[in-house]
Amino acid sequence: MTKILFPPTSKAGLLLAGDIGGTKALLGLCQAQAVAGQPRFVFKEKYACAGYATFSDLLAEFLVASGTKDGDISGGCLAIAGPVSGDGRTARLTNLPWSIDTELICRESGISHLALVNDFYAAAAGISVVAADDLLVLQAGQPDPRGVRLVIGAGTGLGMAVLVPQENFWRILPGEAGHTGFAPANAQQAALWAHLLKVGGRVSNERVISGNGLASIYRFLAGNDADSVVLGAADPAAAIAALAAGKPDGNAGRAMELFFSVYGAFAGDMALALMATGGVFLSGGIAVKNLPQLQSSPFIREFNAKAEHAALAMRMPVKVVTDLELGLKGAAHHALMMN
Repeated sequence: MTKILFPPTSKAGLLLAGDIGGTKALLGLCQAQAVAGQPRFVFKEKYACAGYATFSDLLAEFLVASGTKDGDISGGCLAIAGPVSGDGRTARLTNLPWSIDTELICRESGISHLALVNDFYAAAAGISVVAADDLLVLQAGQPDPRGVRLVIGAGTGLGMAVLVPQENFWRILPGEAGHTGFAPANAQQAALWAHLLKVGGRVSNERVISGNGLASIYRFLAGNDADSVVLGAADPAAAIAALAAGKPDGNAGRAMELFFSVYGAFAGDMALALMATGGVFLSGGIAVKNLPQLQSSPFIREFNAKAEHAALAMRMPVKVVTDLELGLKGAAHHALMMN
């Protein structure tokens, strides 16, 4: 649904911000000057990516809907769920057959200049502008204000980025930790690993900790009892979560529990590897849309299950970012910093 938040007196000097994922895309126009350090959006729209052959087609529709014309948009930043070239000009989405080239986009749209960043680079940038009310504490810990911060999110895929404190700013390091190898922690997880290896080869963490991963876990646990309607839904992960909420002792409930166990262990491993004493921030739709199940799950127990370093893990704050526009706001923040 279109949102027009602060109708500007003029559209001149607007910045384009976008969070482009494998399933949905959020696009927005913000004023070229921040207000109290916050991006001030004048227009927003959400799109289902599957309805468009290319990103150019989607952007053209957005620009028509926004009523902008050549010269109105002075620059911008798009956050891409996939690897971005070193010069920030091209990218290919991991879970969607789209390639994005800023030179082509600018030529087609009349936008002066655009930068591309990894979607979790933008999520990390968004941490600096997210409201306190949009952070739900899972583990208070003992935060170090100048400690490394870690942003992790499971949705269509599994992303991660790190914020490293510098003298007067945070340096953001995007990564592809979702494509590291899945490490089973017990016999059940080892059986899941063997099952996934057989059906698809190498088992990355993303193949377990993502929307598709949740569907794979459910299929593995339910076997012949798997509900074909659930697995055939437009969003199987959402259907599994809904089924689990109404029947927590069933296969869907067991799948959610195993999912959050693996998710917690992975987040704790990454936090330990990076010494994320500044906090771990969970983003992505799965955590946000299933907060009651996450809070009652073994997530924090597995996050802290680090043997001789359990006490260290327990000192690391863990928070859920409940703002589903984190990536969009981070992209806008980056565009403002570049403007």
